[in-house]
Amino acid sequence: MDNSYISLISTNPQDVKVSSTLDKSTGKKHLTDNNPETCWTSRQGSGQYVQLTFEKLALPKHISITFQGGFVGTKCRVEVAESSDRPEWRTWTYIHPEDANRRQSFDLITCRDGLPGEGIQSMKLVFEESSDFYGRITIYELKIEGLLL
Repeated sequence: MDNSYISLISTNPQDVKVSSTLDKSTGKKHLTDNNPETCWTSRQGSGQYVQLTFEKLALPKHISITFQGGFVGTKCRVEVAESSDRPEWRTWTYIHPEDANRRQSFDLITCRDGLPGEGIQSMKLVFEESSDFYGRITIYELKIEGLLL
């Protein structure tokens, strides 16, 4: 991973949206609090997601994510949008995390092919499949690194 990449995730809770939250103790604020003891947990059901808005146009290069084993999004569609106001989501790529309790890292496409225009303003991770029978997802850490334009 290139050391010139910076974190693209804002600590502003308004810049993070999620499909659902199991309860207040596992809310979306725990995705960006940099505390390995806290987590976001979704309710049951397929199609759970995490949506992020970047402070400027960005080129995401790397995702690292730590799930709770047994509650892993094993098939994740990465969608991107140029605008955050009225996003028009496009599928950029897929990642396939393993059902494990460890940080997993994924390099994203290194060229601009597949990205709209000159970077993106928003990214959505849509968990199409879960290792949990009920479709719940639990994330302890989410990091997206890349370049701000």
